[in-house]
Amino acid sequence: MSAGPALSPELRPLGPIPEDAAGAEADALLVAKAVREAGGRALIVGGYVRDRMLLGESGGEPDLEVFGLPAPRLERTLRRLGRVRRVGRSFPVLRVGGLSVEVALPRRESKIAPGHRGFEVAADPEMTFAEAARRRDLSLNAMGLDPLTGELLDPYRGQEALAAGTMRATDAAKFPEDPLRGLRVAAFASRFGFEADDALKRLCSELDLSELSAERILDELEKALLGRRPALAFRFLAETGLLRYFPELDALRGAPAPAGGDAFEAALRALEAAAGMETSGPEEVRALRFAALCRDFGRPAAVGERPPERGDAFAPDSRATAGAALAEAFLDRLRAPKALTAEVTALVLHQSAPADYPRAGAPRSAYRRLARELGEAGTTTERLLRLAEAARDAESPAPEFPEGGAFRERALAAGVFRRPPKDAVTGKRVLARGIRPGKIVGRILTKCRELQDETGESDPDRLLDRVLRDLPTAPAPTREDP
Repeated sequence: MSAGPALSPELRPLGPIPEDAAGAEADALLVAKAVREAGGRALIVGGYVRDRMLLGESGGEPDLEVFGLPAPRLERTLRRLGRVRRVGRSFPVLRVGGLSVEVALPRRESKIAPGHRGFEVAADPEMTFAEAARRRDLSLNAMGLDPLTGELLDPYRGQEALAAGTMRATDAAKFPEDPLRGLRVAAFASRFGFEADDALKRLCSELDLSELSAERILDELEKALLGRRPALAFRFLAETGLLRYFPELDALRGAPAPAGGDAFEAALRALEAAAGMETSGPEEVRALRFAALCRDFGRPAAVGERPPERGDAFAPDSRATAGAALAEAFLDRLRAPKALTAEVTALVLHQSAPADYPRAGAPRSAYRRLARELGEAGTTTERLLRLAEAARDAESPAPEFPEGGAFRERALAAGVFRRPPKDAVTGKRVLARGIRPGKIVGRILTKCRELQDETGESDPDRLLDRVLRDLPTAPAPTREDP
């Protein structure tokens, strides 16, 4: 796996949190001072130290680990700063008043059952920092920062790993206890562009992801997708054999891509292209990247087949139909939100429309019907075009895509590029024509919608006049306003 440059070639120097700090850092300073006065020592631990050193970020909530104070004394100390409440079942984490920090004692973990949560946890305030940090997954996450003095505690050479852009296991014996860590490494590869060392790759290749809940897998998979270099995450999963837990993705390896090469690598290039696009917000980012990842799921089953034929030039072909079904099954198995599943499935199903519609001379009515179907799935023709552009950008060299420009222009002309058509006729207006409530109202609304999409007519009374005239079970239309 080739990682490329890390996000920051030079580590930011750390120091004590300044007295004039604001927000979460000021809260951490307040807790650290109270703990010191009580005879203990509070250290900032985990990702906050890593990100502050690597990225120069000071946002987010620091996690504090307190050494040298037993739990009752720690709680008494913290009560001076606000009401103390316990968070978590297996191991209490303390929140204090309105402070935006979490406080915990160092703990020992013993694996007693399968899965991410199968640990027996015991607090031990007399542990050394090196003992406490040994339970952490990677050396770059096993550093501690004294917010009062600026001292960096780094018993596992995390700073060295950061500078080299390398991920190493903190403790090779403890790393395999939590199989979720394999996905976390993939997510870190995506976020930072870091390379796992050979020893870590071997450890990850032996993990059993079947112990994990679908929700935890989806959570880490999303982090991998939403990182700066998402393709690195999935190449890591392929290299370590963890891709076998995602059979739809694994099946892409070795399947021919339409422009030549491997379908798996083509999917990752499309994913990288999607990652470089400007989008309207986080929901679009998530849907577009999942769709880019899933768009070729139907291809392996079609290897060796003749190109699919379609009687309707505007209908999805068999590969897209198969791919949409596989994408839906993939996301359902991960227990993805229904809205995400519906959107990704629709994007995969209609992925060829931005090329096919202009080539076939699709009328505006076809664009309106397409936009309505996409709208029912929570997405738009604009987002569909972005997926098609990402797929084209993934080809090398990227071909010209004049159809994309034509698709945009014609969808804009039909008024459905950024949103589906709005129903001109409402149930209230139908009832105002003297129609009694019942199934007939739904039939009328459906006919009005179809006529609106076919003709582009937006006047509700004209639509109703025509539908009621052609519907034998409906009373004669009137011209009464609702």
